[in-house]
Amino acid sequence: MYFCVKLQAVSIQEIQNEIVDEFSMFDDWMQRYEYMIELGKSLPLIEEQYKTDDNIIKGCQSKVWVHAKMDNNTIVYTADSDAIITKGIIAILLRVFSNQHPKDIIEANTSFIDEIGLKEHLSPTRANGLLSMLKQIKLYAIAYQTQIK
Repeated sequence: MYFCVKLQAVSIQEIQNEIVDEFSMFDDWMQRYEYMIELGKSLPLIEEQYKTDDNIIKGCQSKVWVHAKMDNNTIVYTADSDAIITKGIIAILLRVFSNQHPKDIIEANTSFIDEIGLKEHLSPTRANGLLSMLKQIKLYAIAYQTQIK
């Protein structure tokens, strides 16, 4: 006897809710920063061939590269950064947006960033970088959305 289990894709909102729940387990921001650093260490790294000026995020104090490709009508993002906190930030964003349909990425609400208090606990330049990363992720989604028939 065989059982067939249909795997349902996890929505952007569900992933954001998971992240909010995870961050609420920590008592202070030092623990949250440590958690972000751990997330950054588990980030699926961008291939060296994509660490180019075309893939670098403008507006970030540190270097951040983001690459996107379409796979079965979803976008798969890879990234890297030369700063550990920034690497954690991009890891969170890729967890939310990678393997999602372009339309869902474009329409996604990003209030989870405020809910976990991330923007308010970053320096102004890192907060700027966060917004630049979000903008680039959405720009990739817009570009790929136009290619879907």
